[in-house]
Amino acid sequence: MTNSVVVRATNLGQSFGETVIFKGVSLEVHRGEIFVILGGSGSGKSTLLRQLIGLLPPTEGEIEVLGWAIPRERARVLSSIGVLFQSGALFGSMTLLENVMLPLEMHTDLPPSARAQLASVKLGLVGLKEAASLLPSEVSGGMAKRAAIARALALDPPLLFLDEPSAGLDPITSAELDQLILNLRRDLGLTFVVVTHELASILAIGDRCLMLDGKAHGVIAEGNPKELQAHSDHPVVRAFFHREVR
Repeated sequence: MTNSVVVRATNLGQSFGETVIFKGVSLEVHRGEIFVILGGSGSGKSTLLRQLIGLLPPTEGEIEVLGWAIPRERARVLSSIGVLFQSGALFGSMTLLENVMLPLEMHTDLPPSARAQLASVKLGLVGLKEAASLLPSEVSGGMAKRAAIARALALDPPLLFLDEPSAGLDPITSAELDQLILNLRRDLGLTFVVVTHELASILAIGDRCLMLDGKAHGVIAEGNPKELQAHSDHPVVRAFFHREVR
């Protein structure tokens, strides 16, 4: 894997029994870019993400993340990336600060005061420093997503995977989250792999994208999303980017 490529997948396939989700999926994610995995419901977006972070062994194909092979070096990969799951997955009985401290408690030997200080810094990066003492139930959906991103940043990973970060958010809050992602890439030099079907977010943040299609069982388009919107003549790709009923 070259220095500029942080994720490489080659000829990935996933089947459950006789059901083929996708096959022949290959991709490369370059350092510092926001790479979007998109497609309609049931196209395999979240399945592909689970493969890339080592939670689901692929039926076929090979994966390298930050130079380590999955699933063989899965533990090293998981300790070197940040993940935002679709629900946010915050612990409801813990404050936002305690949620962000959790990876530091699990993976470092820092004293509690240092863990709290670092967690506070991460909450500050996402605009939630003043909400540190609140429980997830006491904040809005957008704030909960921001807190989950802060937790994903706790160990200073160079690479973040975000699964449907805008799911359940209103358009304004979603746009604010998009801007946060862009700011974090600019300020921290992060690389993002984002799974989403939200067209506005795809066009706002995506440098490159890969589009999956359930009927095709694989990739039907790859490239800059704005260029695909303007120039693709594939009927499914065109329908997606122009919100056309087929």
